[in-house]
Amino acid sequence: MLGVLAGLKQEATVIRRYLPDAPVALSNANPEGARRGVERLLAAGATRLLSFGCAGSLSPDAPPGTVIVADHVRFEGRDIVCDPKLSCAFGSTYARRGGILHSDTLVELGLEKALYFSETGCLAVDMESGVVADAGVPFVVLRVVCDDATRDLPPAVKTSVKNGAIHIPGLLGSLMRHPLQIGGLIRLGREAAIAQKAMASFLKANPPQT
Repeated sequence: MLGVLAGLKQEATVIRRYLPDAPVALSNANPEGARRGVERLLAAGATRLLSFGCAGSLSPDAPPGTVIVADHVRFEGRDIVCDPKLSCAFGSTYARRGGILHSDTLVELGLEKALYFSETGCLAVDMESGVVADAGVPFVVLRVVCDDATRDLPPAVKTSVKNGAIHIPGLLGSLMRHPLQIGGLIRLGREAAIAQKAMASFLKANPPQT
C-alpha cells in the first residue's frame, strides 16, 4: 500500500484527487511533523511512500513551477536513491530529475541556497523528504519548486503556517514586525501560484500509475 506524506492541507487535497484510496499524512512543513506522519503511515500499513508538495529552489536553473521527480535524497550526508519503478509510475520521464536536499531547518537566504547547491548539486530542498527516504521502504519524491533560488524568503514564512494551513495571526504579527517584507510576500504568492498550476497540469497530464 502506498502512503503519502504531504506538507500542507492544500497539497493533500491535490494528491487525493489522483490517489483517493491512499492514506495521507500531513507534516505541517516541518521535520518533526514529517516523522510523526511517516510513523502514522507505516502503522496504517503503508509499504511504499510518496513525499509530495512544494520545495525550495537551490539551483538557478530550477525556477518556480519546476516539477521534480527526484532520483535521490541527500539526508544526513548520504544520498538515498529513490525507487526507480515508483518514480516511473509518477512521471519521472516527463519531470526534471535530480536530487532533493533534506534540511531540518528552513533555508531562508539566497546565499544559503547557493552554498547548498554548490556543496550538494541538489536542485531543491525541503524538510520532509529525508524522513521519507530514511523510513526503510521504497519511496518516491514528487515536488514542485515554489520560490526563486536567488532570493531570500520573507520572515513571515517562519510563522505563517500552523496545522497544515496559513496561520493568519502569525502572518499579521510578522508583517507588523517587518512591514518591508510585503513586496517579498506578494512575489512569493505569485511564485506559489505558478507552482500550484504547474503541479496540477503535471498530474493531469501524467496521473500516477500505481
